[in-house]
Amino acid sequence: MHDKRDESVVHLIEEFLTARATRKPSPHTLEAYRRDLRTVAALVAETHTPPLPLGTLSISALSPRVMRTAFARFAAPRASASVHRAWSSWNSFFTFLVAEGTVAGNPMPAVGRPRAPLPQPKPLRGDDTPEELLAAVAREDGRQRDPWPERDVAVLALALCAGLRLSELLSLRVSSLGGRAGERRVEVAGKGGRPRVVPVEPELDRVLESYLDSRVRRFGSRSVRPDAVFLVDRRGEPLRRGGLQYLVESCYRRAGIGDRVPRGARLHALRHTFATRLAEDGAGAAEIMRLLGHASLASSQTYIEVTAGQQRAAVRSNRTHRVLSGLLGAGQES
Repeated sequence: MHDKRDESVVHLIEEFLTARATRKPSPHTLEAYRRDLRTVAALVAETHTPPLPLGTLSISALSPRVMRTAFARFAAPRASASVHRAWSSWNSFFTFLVAEGTVAGNPMPAVGRPRAPLPQPKPLRGDDTPEELLAAVAREDGRQRDPWPERDVAVLALALCAGLRLSELLSLRVSSLGGRAGERRVEVAGKGGRPRVVPVEPELDRVLESYLDSRVRRFGSRSVRPDAVFLVDRRGEPLRRGGLQYLVESCYRRAGIGDRVPRGARLHALRHTFATRLAEDGAGAAEIMRLLGHASLASSQTYIEVTAGQQRAAVRSNRTHRVLSGLLGAGQES
């Protein structure tokens, strides 16, 4: 009879990732799981006596003592945030194996969970940097092969005025933008399967409508049917992760503000700028938490409900809307 404890760790990792894929996480999230799981497993295989090829490492070898040793080696050259993420990946992996009856228990509580550091905001540096960025991108650059300022401004505006993450931008559909005039909103498929609704002020609404109008001119009215992906590339194909990252990077270059963008926070710097400006302009922590789609203010606090009116008032206080209004006026005059 086949003993599940002899199953290959590598094989079980792929089974786990297949099961996680049913929750529709981003490809980036799945790859992070795979990297964390395989890296620690490789450390176990290397320190086994005798050393084993990773493909032959069985799940039965992963005792609490072995996992503690592997994580001690894993943690040595890495930041605490990376170690915390890897611990969470392995904890989820073993929780899955216990539920499947592959192992009798989860050894991760015996490893000790590292404390996750609170992430520090990384907004764009400079008081007027968002305005300079938007103004520069709104102008057609003759050096571009196929300029599409309406699309590029829409991307930046959604991050600066709605605080959307990269994965959230990519998951938007045309139908995600809804509501009556004056009560427009964007429905966001948030991190961890938590949907949220973010109010859309008139200035941002006009920027998004301008983008959709330009898309109709390029690709026809069928390109903006409700179920269509909201952000597309210059061929009308769904914009992908690498394409969106390149788009934002090129916007920084065109605006000449690359030195004001924090390292490791290219598109995320726009989301952080959204949150920072909300705080500076008077929004409370609860409104900011709700608008950003965070689960809680801190791990020890319960989720705080915020009314739609409070959310809209918080978004209205974001002064980035004023530059959007100016861009629209300039475009209409030209």
